[in-house]
Amino acid sequence: MPAPTALRRLLPKPPLWAKPPLWVAMYHSITDTADDPYGVTVSPVRFARQLHWLGDRGLRGVSVRELLAATAEGRAKGLVGLTFDDGYADFLDSALPLLRRHSFTATVYVLPGRLGGVNDWDTEGPRKPLLTEEGIERIAAAGMEIGSHGLTHRRLTEADDATLADETRRSRSLLEEITGGPVDGFCYPYGAVDPRVVRAVRKAGYGYACGIDPGPLTSAHALPRIHIGETDTSWRLTAKRALHPLRRRHPAELIPARSGPAAAVLG
Repeated sequence: MPAPTALRRLLPKPPLWAKPPLWVAMYHSITDTADDPYGVTVSPVRFARQLHWLGDRGLRGVSVRELLAATAEGRAKGLVGLTFDDGYADFLDSALPLLRRHSFTATVYVLPGRLGGVNDWDTEGPRKPLLTEEGIERIAAAGMEIGSHGLTHRRLTEADDATLADETRRSRSLLEEITGGPVDGFCYPYGAVDPRVVRAVRKAGYGYACGIDPGPLTSAHALPRIHIGETDTSWRLTAKRALHPLRRRHPAELIPARSGPAAAVLG
């Protein structure tokens, strides 16, 4: 049998188990799933069941801005970040009423360069309408956080410097004009991120940014998220939540420093 000292070396370091890491769920479109080649659509019925799953376990869905602020203040227990990428118009009629029924909030990452357009970056699958300026205003008025997904859904790791500035700075400026308030959050299209892109997002004034699985870049400006899809039934959600601490970093490592743009997020 290993000596106590040797045994301790075999065990995970305490911070991994001491507190659960931030749990941020990633959604896209909430509508009929009959034609969904990319697996990014959740039916309203399944979405309602997933929200019930959260509520039944004493969990509350919140925007990422609220989740980070609560984490900084030590009151994030029981909070789950809810995010919606691409700014699909179906959020208004399918997701928003269900979120409000549970008194949940969420962050919606939109594309101000494609207002009222469609998801024509997807080469397969159905064309889905995107939010208009009026739709974004309605969502913000309902208490949801509006964040930027860039201007046009470009893969930023392949963008030149001028395009990268437009996709980050200009998209933030346009959204602040629409919402009349600060836009603190950014979401990397396709989850594509590298150090150069992270620097551009920080320079543009965002307090935080969401990726998918940024690995060693994980930070307040490259937050990992969990994809949630139509197949995520109760038992799958339970498994994902249980396994999450094994895959993600401790939340204390993700809290932005209380200086610069991040301070706006943390209040």
